[in-house]
Amino acid sequence: MGPLTGMKVIDLTHVMAGPTCTLMLADMGADVIKVEKVPDGDDTRRSLPPQIGDEAAAFMMMNRNKRGIALDLKKDSGRTILKRLLADADVVVENYRPGTMAKLGFDYDELRQQNPGLIYCALSGFGRSGPYGHRGGFDLVAQAMSGLMSITGEAPGRAPVKCGAPVTDITCGILAAMGILAAYSHRLQTGEGQMVDTSLLEAGIVQTYWQSAIAFATSEAPGPMGSAHPLNAPYQAFECSDGWIVIGGSNQRNWLRALEALEANHLADDERFIDNAARMANLKALEDTLAPFFKRHRATTLLARFEAVGVPAGPVYDVLQMQADPQVRAREMVTSVEHVNEGSIETIGLPVKFSATPGKVRTGAPTYGQHSREVLLEAGFSEAELATFAAEGAVITNE
Repeated sequence: MGPLTGMKVIDLTHVMAGPTCTLMLADMGADVIKVEKVPDGDDTRRSLPPQIGDEAAAFMMMNRNKRGIALDLKKDSGRTILKRLLADADVVVENYRPGTMAKLGFDYDELRQQNPGLIYCALSGFGRSGPYGHRGGFDLVAQAMSGLMSITGEAPGRAPVKCGAPVTDITCGILAAMGILAAYSHRLQTGEGQMVDTSLLEAGIVQTYWQSAIAFATSEAPGPMGSAHPLNAPYQAFECSDGWIVIGGSNQRNWLRALEALEANHLADDERFIDNAARMANLKALEDTLAPFFKRHRATTLLARFEAVGVPAGPVYDVLQMQADPQVRAREMVTSVEHVNEGSIETIGLPVKFSATPGKVRTGAPTYGQHSREVLLEAGFSEAELATFAAEGAVITNE
């Protein structure tokens, strides 16, 4: 079930960036064993409200398709269990504070001695090298230091604004999954594992490609532009009589087509808007000139006109509207999954489609310690050993 069927992943991550990475792998078929701390598990279990039944909605979103065990890695027997699990794993992913894994006896140099093919992926705030390598980090800090907060918002001179989504967390997780797959390809050819290292800061920096290009070329730092684009116009949101839509008039052909749809063909000869460079130089005048043409029509009317002439455009949805959109549903980006306690719940689907080896949302997020017994028995521990571990508090079972 999925192109990564057969890959064994030990997931030592928590909250957002790391779980995003292992979520991607799990959705593509990998057997992801999520190791949660004792006594209270992933911090996202306490990101309340909201919740579904007795489970945190945030945890359920980030950890479907994974099997869950609960280990106390401060105990010798807990570390013994993890060492056994890592002995034949393909991948281990962790986003502990730098140095934590080494203190537990599980740094990469030690692990590769027993498993040379192991791919060790570390996600952190700033990476595992450089002057900030020792620091912890959060999405908010990474958005600030990567420059994202300086280019987000309505206009220069206003308070810094972060992206609504935890964009560096999610991007870091996707970059980590990409790095793991590249390392896995190398391992299939050579048998060699390696270290994969990425960070929230780097995840934020790669979101600034356009703005960094401008800064390199001009030695000036771009500022926030609301919904507008730093290189093309008109490429932004406009208000209609009953709501907002966005339009992508990002080249000369689309600009002329947009004017046709707006019944404003006379603007094609306006020297202020004659080409993209002129439109960018006169962006405020362009916005003010076009605004009345949008305000005199309903959103659905203009969207139909733009579609008819081939100009990319769309409504500005809230999240519930997005989830109800027929294209979103057709692409299975909203799907249902069975949870062991809460029954059928809705979740976000797999964003990559495969013709031969389709991935799938198969199982709901694990309850705390749900698969501890199952995973330990698979690893070769006996029932007696499992009982001893449980008595010591090194493992929590919840079946």
